[in-house]
Amino acid sequence: MPEQMHLAFMTFSVLKAPYGDPAVQEFDDRTPDTFAEAESSDGFIARAKPVEEIAWMTNYQKDWGCWGPFAVPRFYPGGTSSGSSYQAQTLSVWRDLHSVWTFAYRGARHRAALKQSAEWFGQQDWPIFAAWWIPAAHQPVWPEACARLEHLHDQGPTPHAFTFKSAFDPQGRPCRPNARLELEPA
Repeated sequence: MPEQMHLAFMTFSVLKAPYGDPAVQEFDDRTPDTFAEAESSDGFIARAKPVEEIAWMTNYQKDWGCWGPFAVPRFYPGGTSSGSSYQAQTLSVWRDLHSVWTFAYRGARHRAALKQSAEWFGQQDWPIFAAWWIPAAHQPVWPEACARLEHLHDQGPTPHAFTFKSAFDPQGRPCRPNARLELEPA
């Protein structure tokens, strides 16, 4: 019997202003509802969350538990020290490619946020997300996710890290999300 696979998914963008600035406050205000929408989506398994949410702590100071130490891709211009943060990033695990695609493009809250993304984010010269297959028992961690996003930036879409437009199935064959909740060969 083949090993069960899940889809790991990282998003990464840089805000036009740090959290707390009025220019990005609407993005920050929408985040809890968008996370709730993701967590209630069919096919959602888990997402990186701090063990304890302490408002004054930066992401670098927080304990991310099984998601490992917080890390950012090399394109982040804000460094890794404490202080104002401009990065907006997530790490999650999904049952399959279609599940995360459906949330991203059909979820009402996320779809509305995508339409406003130019208001909150500057020019992104890197992929804003990366997807990759993992064994169901594997726990992705922040440094691994950053390495996958960097690989996608450097090498383009491969079975190691890919996008919705150039996706791969768990066996490494090109595929695309479809409406039947399964992967269809491209």
